[in-house]
Amino acid sequence: MKRTVPIWVTVVLIIASIACMAFGIYGGELDTVLTKAVNICMECIGLG
Repeated sequence: MKRTVPIWVTVVLIIASIACMAFGIYGGELDTVLTKAVNICMECIGLG
């Protein structure tokens, strides 16, 4: 089976993703994202 995407593209995207997550966590966005996720679950699914 032939690869359609070169391996270096995959590695670069993984590194960029990890860097973006680290930047967001360092900037304090983790609490914001978690709060929004909980609110969506409470409103859409009807938990609580």
